Amino acid sequence: MRTCAESFEGYILRALGRDFGERLLPRNLDITLCDQLFLIASGLIWNVYFAGLAILFGFFLAVGVAVAKFSENRLFSIPASTFVFVFRGSPLFIQFFFFYSAFVLLPRTGIDIPLGFVTLTVNTSALTTAQVGGLIVLILNTTAYSAELFYGALRSIPKGDLEAADAYGMNAFTKFRRVVFPSMLRLAWPSYTNEAIFLTHSTTLVFLSAFPARQQAGEAFYYARYFVDQTFNPFVAYPIVAGYFVLLTLTIIGLFGLVNRRLNRHLPKERRQRIRFRPQYIR
Repeated sequence: MRTCAESFEGYILRALGRDFGERLLPRNLDITLCDQLFLIASGLIWNVYFAGLAILFGFFLAVGVAVAKFSENRLFSIPASTFVFVFRGSPLFIQFFFFYSAFVLLPRTGIDIPLGFVTLTVNTSALTTAQVGGLIVLILNTTAYSAELFYGALRSIPKGDLEAADAYGMNAFTKFRRVVFPSMLRLAWPSYTNEAIFLTHSTTLVFLSAFPARQQAGEAFYYARYFVDQTFNPFVAYPIVAGYFVLLTLTIIGLFGLVNRRLNRHLPKERRQRIRFRPQYIR
């Protein structure tokens, strides 16, 4: 039987691949509580990776999509509305399978893009990996949900604020930067915090779907399922992974709460919107 120190050394970075720990995962009677604690903890590396990058890129894309949907120009509003409707109207699990199937059909040698004086070859093999393809799906999905939140916030901005900006003679860009964008964030931030939390929970679907876990390198729920299959005991691994995600959720609430206080620092305390976690059970 391994000690906790040996389990920590062998499995705390195992989610990065076989070169970062024990080549073989623990099996049957060799599995200890420390093995489960540290191996599941190592899988959180990928959960944080998927959630962090998806929130980062999805935020900026969502702002652009929300502004396009809010635009009076139908050339922008119709494609943006269609994008939001498609990704919000279809299950995330199905999106993983659809995009993986589409990525597999791409040429393994890459796609040639002629630029006239030079031909650029785009490598497509990485798209079939969870670290790239799965991340793209998460970015597109959270972009659609976040864009709808920001769009609703744009519609809720008081007209008096916009009229005051026009009275000051602000141009369109200055008005967006100093009035529209900050007001949109203040109105949407509590709901956007819940979207970030649910996106983090959704990262458990990446390796559960079509994207393979190469070298048995997966996220936290991947290893929890592995231990349940090996021990036939769901009352150890699943509570462990649930506990880790509770800690992640509390971390997100804390970080987004700091941003929320920053956005509303000019308001009296009794008028500041508080972040309340409202879980979504169906996506």
